[in-house]
Amino acid sequence: MTLKKQNKVILTLDAGGTNFVFSAMQAGSEVVTPITLPSNGHHLENCLETIVSGFKAVRDKLSSSIDAISFAFPGPADYPNGIIGDLANLPAFRGGVALGPMLEEIFQVPVLINNDGDLFAYGEAMHGFLPNVNQQMAESGQSIRYKNLLGVTLGTGFGGGLVHQGKLFIGDNAAGAEVWAVQHPERPDVFAEEGISIRGVQRLYREFSGTDIVYTPKDISDIANGEMPGNREAALQSYDYFGKLLGSTLANVLTIVDAAVVIGGGISASYDLFIPSALKQLNGKMRSLDGSQTDRMEFKVFNFDDPEERSKNLIHTPIMIKVPGTDKEIQYDPFKRVPIGKTVLGTSRAVSIGAYAIALDYLTH
Repeated sequence: MTLKKQNKVILTLDAGGTNFVFSAMQAGSEVVTPITLPSNGHHLENCLETIVSGFKAVRDKLSSSIDAISFAFPGPADYPNGIIGDLANLPAFRGGVALGPMLEEIFQVPVLINNDGDLFAYGEAMHGFLPNVNQQMAESGQSIRYKNLLGVTLGTGFGGGLVHQGKLFIGDNAAGAEVWAVQHPERPDVFAEEGISIRGVQRLYREFSGTDIVYTPKDISDIANGEMPGNREAALQSYDYFGKLLGSTLANVLTIVDAAVVIGGGISASYDLFIPSALKQLNGKMRSLDGSQTDRMEFKVFNFDDPEERSKNLIHTPIMIKVPGTDKEIQYDPFKRVPIGKTVLGTSRAVSIGAYAIALDYLTH
């Protein structure tokens, strides 16, 4: 689907705990100046009024009618039915709020609500990382094409989304790819997000440096790169350990889903600092009870953003093997591998593109 040829007008919303940002998209691009309103997440009636007034304000800016509303909203939620559950950062939503059906009654158009991690993954799968990988595979003569994508966002939280065979996979309970809740690799009584998030990086730097000062992940990255005063060794250790936690967690997830991986969120800006230790975990070993070692996963993960690693995997040549009992040969590629890389679209745009693409899918099928 070529987004630039689509004329459908879709209203969108970036729902944060503090502010709601309303906009509209057509042909894959914003067509209005976004409107920002306070979320009023502590008071349900005020919050719902904010959502309605925000969408109406954007609609009134348009010269054409709207075709749908599509946006990301925090979970837990029954996304297919548009019902929002008990939210941590928007406490007014308790016990279930039928947000989607309410908006459909008011605006008389389809309303599609999804998790931001899901929409990030879908945007990158349809129009970002995945087509970029497959294009380069095709141009290099490789026969493999990746059809599945795990998207993870590293920021205030540890979000995820999974696209399977071109379709967003949300699971039977609309709770698929909730990677934040995977066990912490070194603290099985703690969830992974405690270490794989902004607060995780900050905690690591405080521990390694012995400081009580709370630095941002960007500050810690700048210190690690020698661009800002601070404990450089501690900063490097922090991102190395962060990568270890991320890689171990991704290994557990990828063992099940076998998919390419794209990384977004604010911490993805420090990708080069944490990806080496993440890959070490992903491509590491495990032991059996008799002491022998085996690969942690059945395939290797390679850094698509590293020119040398990308080149090595793009020039890989399958072998020809004989068909027993015949004089025929067939092609066989024993080298199983998947790429991992940074967001191509940018996290926010990927979520918007995902929301727009989801709405188009609904309207055209």
